[in-house]
Amino acid sequence: MFGYFKAQARPYVVAFALAITGLASASAATGSAPPSLTPAVHHARTIKLINYFIERYHYQKVRLDDALSSQILNRYLEALDNNRVYFLASDIEGFEQYRFKLDDALGDNETGPFFEIFNVYRTRVIDRLRFAATRLQEPFDFSIDEEYPFDRTESPYAIDTAELDDLWRRRVKNDVLTLRLEDKADDEIRTTLGDRYAQQVRRTVQVTPQDVFQTLVNAYMTSIEPHTGYFSPRATENFKIRMSLSLEGIGAVLQTQNEFTVVQRIVPGGPAEIDGGLRAGDRIVGVGQEDGSTIIDVIGWRLDDVVDLIRGPKGTVVRLQVRPDPKSGDSETRVLAITRDQIKLEEQAAQKSVLEVKDGGVIHRVGVIDIPTFYVDFDGKARGEADFRSTTADVRRLIGELEKDRVDGLIIDLRGNGGGALSEATALTGLFIPSGPVVQVRDARGRTRVNRDPDDDLAYDGPLAVIVDRDSASASEIFSGAIQDYRRGIIVGETTFGKGTVQNLIDLDRYSDDPNQPLGQLKLTIAQFFRVSGASTQHRGVTPDIILPSPQVTEEYGERALDNALPWKQIDATDFDIYAERSRTGDLQNLRELTEKRLLVDPDFAYLNGLRSLDLPLAVATRISLMESKRKSERDERLREQSTLLNELKQAYAIPDDADSSLPRDAILIESARVLSDLAFGHFDGRLIVESTERVDRPDASPSTQ
Repeated sequence: MFGYFKAQARPYVVAFALAITGLASASAATGSAPPSLTPAVHHARTIKLINYFIERYHYQKVRLDDALSSQILNRYLEALDNNRVYFLASDIEGFEQYRFKLDDALGDNETGPFFEIFNVYRTRVIDRLRFAATRLQEPFDFSIDEEYPFDRTESPYAIDTAELDDLWRRRVKNDVLTLRLEDKADDEIRTTLGDRYAQQVRRTVQVTPQDVFQTLVNAYMTSIEPHTGYFSPRATENFKIRMSLSLEGIGAVLQTQNEFTVVQRIVPGGPAEIDGGLRAGDRIVGVGQEDGSTIIDVIGWRLDDVVDLIRGPKGTVVRLQVRPDPKSGDSETRVLAITRDQIKLEEQAAQKSVLEVKDGGVIHRVGVIDIPTFYVDFDGKARGEADFRSTTADVRRLIGELEKDRVDGLIIDLRGNGGGALSEATALTGLFIPSGPVVQVRDARGRTRVNRDPDDDLAYDGPLAVIVDRDSASASEIFSGAIQDYRRGIIVGETTFGKGTVQNLIDLDRYSDDPNQPLGQLKLTIAQFFRVSGASTQHRGVTPDIILPSPQVTEEYGERALDNALPWKQIDATDFDIYAERSRTGDLQNLRELTEKRLLVDPDFAYLNGLRSLDLPLAVATRISLMESKRKSERDERLREQSTLLNELKQAYAIPDDADSSLPRDAILIESARVLSDLAFGHFDGRLIVESTERVDRPDASPSTQ
């Protein structure tokens, strides 16, 4: 069971677009068209099972009707041609005949209409590939001031082939210019792109009915709710590897965006984090092995195939050719050599450190415990081992060590913590409260159970702060929400991800008519989390008491940015004792005022705000110049502005421009330590947090039935 034992942040990223939204060469695309794809026999059985489980067990009750059918069509078209560079407007008009019929087809366990749409799509892809390869052989004038619309997700579909030809001329021109800016020779550029196009058309032809089936089922599933999904037999194998913490051999979660394999996040403690060169948002454009062989261009590859190249035996080296996100303004491609390894529990375990905060002539020592994930050795626990490894056990030990170091307060750092074991979120909360409920879990039938602190032992009763960010999710939100509701500590940072649902994995192979024919797995949302106050963490996340500026420019993020996400809800609070007796409103207002005054003059935040200002225009851009001199000028100007910001930061700390330094510093952590010092040492009213027997009663509002 995945649901009540795991509280993960995000759904497994399915390669919706099949990673074939690239280009291809005329030579590879010549000859007869590939035969049309049709559903496999076992697909009807799989759809029947999926319909059954969705109807009976999904947390959100939905009807497979015309309204849902319309959403499914939209999502399927987005999955195939999200950037609107293949289909013509006439194709989309023709697909309208299916808008209110897909529900009937799925209800009858039929998928034929989806395959008919896909066969049109594949024809359009091959047409575009032929054009791209032909246009590659012709010269381009990079002195013309024209633009390439690289983001067409909100654009209308092309009216005719002539409009598509012009779009793809610009697309190929941008491919060539990108490599020219990397100082590649013309012959090398033509060879690289020609090989890329040829590989991509071969992969387009090699798409299987199972690939199409996974795409259409996930269009169906995400039209219901974003964390419900289907894994084909092959995707199931990759998911199991991900859950066993192998994580593709380098410790990076990957996803497909248009034709690129993009790093979604770096896993704490993994080889990629240890190496330090790979960053979230990077695009992996080539993969090579340690033997010095040629790096294979993987633009346009399906995600599973890229993963297969990256994955390998422990101790071997994989070489990744990486290109920054084009919106970063940096076009320089780099090659990283990363030694493959499994992520060890030791490497992703909680870690401690100590910060010293100056307060006039006094120095306060603040302990910091960084928790990358909520982990537990389930096997050791099941065997009854007294010392099995867990987040709670490690944090308890680290608290003891920090208290021996005579720290004045404690910070729990949950930034980037996407969740993990729900039982650990509950147990960890128990280290900071005498006893009581931690989280409420409501199932699809409306039944609510309360998970309580399993141990009455209070491990730490001193001043406490918890740092969260937009990537703090699920189990992290349960812990930080409980600390906030109990008024046990101060929450600092930015609003969290907002994933407050529970998923369960269903092995469809158990219901297969043919033991030799695997069907895959269904990930089903079966329950929802609620705080002890009755508020959900779903959709809204946890709002910090002290909000600090985010270095990110994208405001819409997390659950609230996902289509069809379950809404926020409120149920009855459960009985719990407030930990701190103080005027919370007055305390927080004073803390916020002190923080705001510091942020106005803090050099680290001035640096972060400067970078954010540079990133903001790029984040909203949908077009890029195809004039070589302009692209070079924009790149050089951005580098100069970044250098100016860093030099200003060095000057603020009296560090010579040519000197090596640790700048920029972790401004969020440092300011959080200052906030905790404000709280602990009474800059506003002189009082510390004290234990109280004040009781919170249930509100009069009736339970939500939504």
